Amino acid sequence: MLAGMSDTPVKQQNTAAYYGQAVASFAIAMAATAIGVFRLNADAWVRAFLAIAVLYLVTSAFTLAKVVRDRQEAGQIVSRVDQARLEKLLAEHDPFQKL
Repeated sequence: MLAGMSDTPVKQQNTAAYYGQAVASFAIAMAATAIGVFRLNADAWVRAFLAIAVLYLVTSAFTLAKVVRDRQEAGQIVSRVDQARLEKLLAEHDPFQKL
């Protein structure tokens, strides 16, 4: 490895277009599902049950995504701390020191 280079990961940032596409995709999917549930040829209680099930699924998906992201971020922090400790030990080690 070249001097001065680091293995520190570069923080990736999403573009505004990617963010906009994700929001639009979510909105279209929710709207299409809502229209499908409410236009379904079934009793009102069946449509209400399906609507609540969809909302529960969406909130569960958001929670799962957050948990996965938090676990990944925690792993990166632990990795950085371990790397800093190793670099400190290597910097303090003198191979020519007499025992």
